[in-house]
Amino acid sequence: MSTEALARLAEERVDHRFKGLPPDADGLTVGELTAQRRNLFTDGFTTPVLALSAERLEHNLKLMETYAARHGLAFAPHGKTSMAPQLFHRQLEHGAWGITLAVPHQVRVARAFGISRVFLANELVDPAALRWVAAELAADPSFRFICYVDSVRGVELMDAALEGAARPVDVVVELGAGEGARTGVRTEAECAAVADAVAATDTLRLVGVAGYEAEVPQADPERVRAWLTRLVGLAVDLDKAGKFARAEEIVVSAGGSAWFDTVSEVFAGIPELSLPVLKLLRSGAYVSHDDGHYRKITPFNRVPEEGALEPAFRLWAQVVSRPSPEQAFANAGKRDAAYDLDLPFAQVVRRDGAERPATGIEVTGLSDQHAWLSTASGAELEVGDWVGLGLSHPCTSFDKWSLIPVAEADGTVVAYVRTFF
Repeated sequence: MSTEALARLAEERVDHRFKGLPPDADGLTVGELTAQRRNLFTDGFTTPVLALSAERLEHNLKLMETYAARHGLAFAPHGKTSMAPQLFHRQLEHGAWGITLAVPHQVRVARAFGISRVFLANELVDPAALRWVAAELAADPSFRFICYVDSVRGVELMDAALEGAARPVDVVVELGAGEGARTGVRTEAECAAVADAVAATDTLRLVGVAGYEAEVPQADPERVRAWLTRLVGLAVDLDKAGKFARAEEIVVSAGGSAWFDTVSEVFAGIPELSLPVLKLLRSGAYVSHDDGHYRKITPFNRVPEEGALEPAFRLWAQVVSRPSPEQAFANAGKRDAAYDLDLPFAQVVRRDGAERPATGIEVTGLSDQHAWLSTASGAELEVGDWVGLGLSHPCTSFDKWSLIPVAEADGTVVAYVRTFF
């Protein structure tokens, strides 16, 4: 099913739905356009256009594959970062155990493209979605699905929706990261009550514990380590109490993109339990990385001998107005660039086939379709120039583009990534 679904992506027709692509490619299939190996800069692509670096994307995939293997971790990267089935499958080819997602729609996309292991890092109490999950589990014995639970009430709602299901839904107790954090049970006593509620059902099966350490208030290595130690202790206590009696392995899962070094460190000390332990890391932003938020906080900055991720996105915009020596405007704005955490970063200027650093050029604001550029004295910038922008926060970069060219260093486009937000 996955091969056929991916092949159908190549059969999709290029048209007005996909911004930035060459107008004269209308009517071609994506596969036909890919085969032409057009150049991003000289073969008709229009600005603004977002591109992924082929080389950097491959580097990041290999680096995290190596990292997870080195530290004895299973890896279920958070697919909501990209919502791109082609990237899901490349991550699986690079050793991923499965894909992590956040809401039922995303699970449906993953299943449509043959993903057989899904970790839903969220509570799920919607009856229609639960019945759909139950149907998927019944139809496909190889499908593995795990989701969070964090309340007795949630367990009751799940149980009611799943009445008569052929297979139980696997759940993990989510341990909250602290007062004022997001979802998750706040105390160990409440965790035990949720575990007891799961045990009282036939429709659910408790298989482990999980959480999200980036939500720890005022997160730093010590606070994150303390919370992860609590998470491991919760798994130990629930195991001693026999709460995983119906499981085949015990899942202990954490790991956003900011603290996976600390996750690796603490998970290395998980003691022997009554069943094999699946140490499941869920970092997802690594696949494209970024030039802002994650570049500042990546664990590889703290442990440089492990390697380094590389920002794989670049948004190309064109200067359309130069009203004064101190100001210019390019034709990419909020509809094109991530801006929820940091503004884009001017990196290079391209003119007549030559590229140079964007010295003295700064993005100071975004309108819907314009980037506001501040230009220092002596900054070389003219109407018509292309400006290459680095982006912050990949999660809100992918969701603005439904078909993204993947370009080699010389601009040759070798693939197109389809997203489903």
